[in-house]
Amino acid sequence: MTTTTTLPHSYADTLLDIRLNDDGGRALTDDEMVALCSEFLNAGTDTTSTALQGIMAELVKNPDIQDKLHDEIKAIVATTGLDHISEEDVHKMPYLKAVVLEGLRRHPPGYLVLPHAPAEDMELGGYMIPKGTTVNFLVADMSMDEQAWERPMQFVPERFLPGGDGEGTDITGTREIRMMPFGAGRRICPGLNVATLHLEYFVANLVRVFQWREKEGEEVDVDGEKAEFTVVMANPLRARLVPRGIV
Repeated sequence: MTTTTTLPHSYADTLLDIRLNDDGGRALTDDEMVALCSEFLNAGTDTTSTALQGIMAELVKNPDIQDKLHDEIKAIVATTGLDHISEEDVHKMPYLKAVVLEGLRRHPPGYLVLPHAPAEDMELGGYMIPKGTTVNFLVADMSMDEQAWERPMQFVPERFLPGGDGEGTDITGTREIRMMPFGAGRRICPGLNVATLHLEYFVANLVRVFQWREKEGEEVDVDGEKAEFTVVMANPLRARLVPRGIV
């Protein structure tokens, strides 16, 4: 019995097909393929889980914001009659999107983008950058710039709603760059749309089912950070979850 599929080659298939012309046309070694697959999986999962933890921590610290988000969730559930927030529902939830954008601004999982290098000598911001110099951008500092954002250290989702200082912010960098949690330009993260959808979906359903509150005796620290594969909370989130019942 044979089966057919319309799926394109997987990522592993492309690695098996690679030949390194600069190294005699050899194939990748097993160790090289394991390293690349590990990097691919971590980049697609670790970053999203890190961003999700930062957003939920902020909702624990800001119960009024969490309650406002829950009101939006209740309104959607009332119209759909479903027992969950669906993928289609999140597109109708502007405050949810604002919460996720503010989470990505305030707690970008990657503080640095991939290194770049100029192909020739060039001037940038009054500085001469020699050809081949490694250049990087501190993404987190862009999001904390007081010239670009009002009260940048505060978690304020309303800034991304009409009339806010973040209204119309383009995180792809095609119009302007005020925050770039996924990078920008030709090498922007290809998982941008999937990652934002997952964050919106998980946040909405986690808040729909539970009230997220601080655990007694354990204050949530949203400012402490440490570097691992991504920049994570120095003290991982430990919250008290209170079932909301039927919402």
